[in-house]
Amino acid sequence: MSTTVARLPDSRPAPRSRRSTALQRLLPWPWEAWPAESRLLIGLVGLWSVVGLLVLASASWWVAEREMGDGGYYLKRQLIWMVASWGLLWLGVRTSLRRWLHLAPLALLVGCVLVAATLVLGSTVNGASRWLVLGPIQLQPSELVKPFVILQGAALFAHWRRIGLDQKLLWLGVFGLLILMILKQPNLSTAALTGLLLWLMALAGGVGLPLLCGAATAGGVVGAASIAMNTYQRLRVVSFLDPWRDAQGDGYQLVQSLLAIGSGGLFGEGFGLSTQKLQYLPIQSTDFIFAVFAEEFGYVGSVVLLLFLLLFGFVGLRVALSCRSNQHRLVAMGCTTLLLGQSILNIAVATGSMPTTGLPLPMISYGGNSLMASLLICGLLIRCSLESAGLVPVPHVSRRRRPMPAR
Repeated sequence: MSTTVARLPDSRPAPRSRRSTALQRLLPWPWEAWPAESRLLIGLVGLWSVVGLLVLASASWWVAEREMGDGGYYLKRQLIWMVASWGLLWLGVRTSLRRWLHLAPLALLVGCVLVAATLVLGSTVNGASRWLVLGPIQLQPSELVKPFVILQGAALFAHWRRIGLDQKLLWLGVFGLLILMILKQPNLSTAALTGLLLWLMALAGGVGLPLLCGAATAGGVVGAASIAMNTYQRLRVVSFLDPWRDAQGDGYQLVQSLLAIGSGGLFGEGFGLSTQKLQYLPIQSTDFIFAVFAEEFGYVGSVVLLLFLLLFGFVGLRVALSCRSNQHRLVAMGCTTLLLGQSILNIAVATGSMPTTGLPLPMISYGGNSLMASLLICGLLIRCSLESAGLVPVPHVSRRRRPMPAR
């Protein structure tokens, strides 16, 4: 006689795939719990990075082949920096903003010391001492200090009405000293960008209008004095006003950049087919890389790039408005302002809308220091979005089996 035994339904949870478990270990929260802004930001940053590598490969291949004997020389080095920089982005996403804000004062002071060291021990390139050479690595402290300027600026201006006068004077003095040292390198563009960033964060933080007007006036006077004292800066301003007047001299860079952009036409010459990058356009893989992009992708590609930046700025603004604390809101606004502001200034230089400066195009121009700073800033912005959603980190479950309860 046969009997049929009914099986009870299995109440054990379905085992997670190795892929989801590995992803969970990398992320502070489950991917499904991420808000839409965080997902969109990580996608935009990934797209920005990939496009940047492709544009750099096209812009640098011919020069690398001629000067280094390896067409992929700059691309390979940028890939190494890209991996390290995405590690910093992951660290920015994994670490709470409270820890970053706690670290910011010390990191900013260390950055000031390193910037001061460039004035004494720095390597001079094209008349500017901006780099510290440590074996095979070149550090540019004025780039690496940018994320901590944002963090400490947010910590200062978010509590402006509640902190004492001594704290205000201390950190305003540190910021002012940092800007003056960057200006001394000389690096007018980075000094101006840092000052403008802090000014906008102070405006968003509710600092009084008289102080803001005084700071803007002082910044204008210092900038004008720097241009008057440095011959090369003065020549750049003069050549910006009429680059065709000395097309083979001081206006050469801008003239070649305008020729490259104009040669792109409506749809561009095609990827990798720029001719200006071959032997005409100088600094084509760093400061003037947008000219190569515009020549290869034309007016339509340039508009798409600007729309991409507009979308990134819109998402960053939504993140800032969704933050629950004023301090986090200022961090998000500072991150968005720096990335967009530096991108717009670089494009403005390449198109002749402002005097030639030495600002790289974030995540596109060649350079490991700028890439690391930019992706860490992106990580901080994504962290702001995650914390604004009120998520609580999920602890990882240990692999060790728990002892079975005694029956």
